[in-house]
Amino acid sequence: MITTILVFVSVLALNVIPIFAPPTWLVLSAIAVHYKIGNILFLAFTGATAATLGRLILAKLSNKIIRGWLLGEGSKKNVDDLKKHLEKRRTLTFGIFLFYAFGPLPSNQLFIAYGLTNLPLKSIALPFFLGRITSYAILSFTASEVTRKLAYQFIKTGSFFGFYFIISQLVTIFTIYLFARIDWHALFTEKKLKLIKR
Repeated sequence: MITTILVFVSVLALNVIPIFAPPTWLVLSAIAVHYKIGNILFLAFTGATAATLGRLILAKLSNKIIRGWLLGEGSKKNVDDLKKHLEKRRTLTFGIFLFYAFGPLPSNQLFIAYGLTNLPLKSIALPFFLGRITSYAILSFTASEVTRKLAYQFIKTGSFFGFYFIISQLVTIFTIYLFARIDWHALFTEKKLKLIKR
């Protein structure tokens, strides 16, 4: 119970910090490995709940502080023009936050920008939570398994450059390659998943 509260409070604080905070998935993965957490799904649920709440607080603070005190009238009008476009594309906004939350990329800039629009935060909370609980579960489980396999491989052979290490590196390279080849413009404008040509 105390561990769960500490995880929740730590992740919440990390997600309110606008810059220079370590990625939540990395923190959860380290916790899963260090404390040998068996229930990865519960860890992911706790992390996703705290991360979502933290990001919503960050968005609200960006609205109050940046929009309220720092933006000039011209900048506010520019942001309001974006708001009008986003209001007409609620499904796209839902999809962007869901898709973005599936990955390990930091989301602070996304929530700060959304907070400036003054749009309702409830429309982005659900897709972010769903994406994060999925990605946190996968990344935490993968980190635990990779660490366990690497430790076994090291004990067995005295080297990390075994089968599991090579496979994990190949998967990483393929993922980066695939990420760079997806035609993002076609995905968002035509709703088609295509790979770009070289």
